Amino acid sequence: MSKKLLLKNAHIEGIRYFETYRKHGGYEAVEKALKMTPDEILEEIKTSGLRGRGGAGFPTGLKWSFLAKPEGIPRHLVVNADESEPGTFKDRYLMEFIPHLLIEGMIISSFCLGSNTSYIYIRGEYSWIPDILEQAIEEAKQAGFLGKNILGTGFDLEIYVHRGAGAYICGEETALLESLEGKRGNPRLKPPFPAVKGLWERPTVVNNVESIAAVVPIINITGAEYAKIGVGRSTGTKLISACGNINKPGVYEIDMTISVEEFIYSDEYCGGIANGKKLKACIPGGSSVPIVPANLLLKTVNGETRYMNYESLADGGFATGTMMGSGGFIVLDEDQCVVKHTLTLARFYNHESCGQCTPCREGTGWMYRILQKIENGQGSFEDIDLLWDIQRKIEGNTICPLGDAAAWPVAAAIRHFRDEFEWHVKNPELCLTQNYGLAHYATPLTAVAEID
Repeated sequence: MSKKLLLKNAHIEGIRYFETYRKHGGYEAVEKALKMTPDEILEEIKTSGLRGRGGAGFPTGLKWSFLAKPEGIPRHLVVNADESEPGTFKDRYLMEFIPHLLIEGMIISSFCLGSNTSYIYIRGEYSWIPDILEQAIEEAKQAGFLGKNILGTGFDLEIYVHRGAGAYICGEETALLESLEGKRGNPRLKPPFPAVKGLWERPTVVNNVESIAAVVPIINITGAEYAKIGVGRSTGTKLISACGNINKPGVYEIDMTISVEEFIYSDEYCGGIANGKKLKACIPGGSSVPIVPANLLLKTVNGETRYMNYESLADGGFATGTMMGSGGFIVLDEDQCVVKHTLTLARFYNHESCGQCTPCREGTGWMYRILQKIENGQGSFEDIDLLWDIQRKIEGNTICPLGDAAAWPVAAAIRHFRDEFEWHVKNPELCLTQNYGLAHYATPLTAVAEID
């Protein structure tokens, strides 16, 4: 059974409220941290090996150390709660059920970074959660953990919740900052980076909800103890949003030493494939990371077990690997059509492109339309090659990673499941039937796992 740090008290009734949260050790990390210096806190974060839990996996302590500290200019911490990645909902769980964990992490992080005004930028579709966060903020303020002269230390902090308008692009940190300033959410050119010129051109750190929540157990148990959990550079625990064709969808906390096979089939986690089906493929890090067929997902290219951590999932590069990403673990069974799912993702990215970069603005539209042709039985073999060519021209040629996020699912789908694309070309009359799963293909796909 994996060690729980973030969700250890999630089962306790009333943990959403300050009194219950405090009774179970809440805000003890704040009391400890405010007796430390900002440099000492930063060193603990570095020692912990904590990596950003929003998708990129960049070392958090290193990111914080880049923050510029010009004399007389305010600095800011902004929490990215714009959790819009399809298949990802673990930050929602934290904010909805354990909001004080985020607030406590923000207090410690703000003290470390020298931010006296910090923000939570929350996804517009999470319409009910801002009220929960604002209640938690008010409770913390009434208890003396926010506001002026916190616990008599002379440190002041105000936290504000800003509701987004429902744009996926605002999950990109510079587009988020533009939106927070009241502008259209277009990503900025970098440099300058937010650590130098961020919110209102002031030094700013942007981290996601899980990353900031993880600061609390790091301070409680020390960075050195936190680093002992996990393996290699994948330290600590990671929240996984598991969904798709599994028996037990939900949010799970893992320590990144378990195998993908154990995560999918263990009763502690996903509980196996629903309805007795076989595993076909998985998107392990949210919709933007490459899909991986079962035969490569459960074993790496050299025959070793693939584990639920940053390094193992990326083993072999994008030719055979994928990414931990945001931890949105989407499982597909043998009856699922990869072309159809890729079309759904392409439609999403085409809709969510801000239109600032030509490769993304035009390319996502072309990919969506070509996939629609293929899915509807109107495609050709040339369309498959054209689709491959278009995604290559998008990847790496945009200001922000949305172009990559749109290209990678298409590239991986063609790379691993080209036979399905070709089946659609060869069998146009069957493409519009209601169910054309594995049974309709001429030969069984080798990607399907032979696991009970």
